Amino acid sequence: MDKKEQLIEIATKLFAERGFENTPLSVVCETANVSKGLISHHFKSKNGLLREIFLRTTRLIVEINSIDKTNQSPREQLVELLESFFLQLEADKMFFQFNLNMMVQPATRDVLNDLIKERSTFILEATKSIFDKIDTTDSLVKSHMFIAELDGIALNYLGIYEDFPLNQIKELIIKKYTQR
Repeated sequence: MDKKEQLIEIATKLFAERGFENTPLSVVCETANVSKGLISHHFKSKNGLLREIFLRTTRLIVEINSIDKTNQSPREQLVELLESFFLQLEADKMFFQFNLNMMVQPATRDVLNDLIKERSTFILEATKSIFDKIDTTDSLVKSHMFIAELDGIALNYLGIYEDFPLNQIKELIIKKYTQR
């Protein structure tokens, strides 16, 4: 792993655990065993590093949503989307914790506002395209509800309940959204 990738990995972990504002660049540099000059060279600033991490997490979200839909019904697409979401949520808590922290902290929201809007638009459009195929009645509202439910599940799983019944919730939400 090269130094740039190592920096991104370490900064992601530190920002997720401690928060962006509570993580000075000196701590990132010390943990990664690099100079501040290397951060300046690759990212220009701490905000630039944050934006790069957020762009990478957005690419991962796009990959998760870019399933081959040609041979799937809309309900099968929803099941695959939900399975992927829950698998990723359980496998990579740091990824979700990072995203949650960055989107709810006012300072990071300001730095990432354009990227957050871009990502949110992508997720909403991808979700709405599936709901449009099921039933166009209130598909936009249903898409917002669907996304809000997944956000709420992630929040509860990551930060509130230690014994959160993730698998049971996954089964119930799949059932809820795939019943005719």
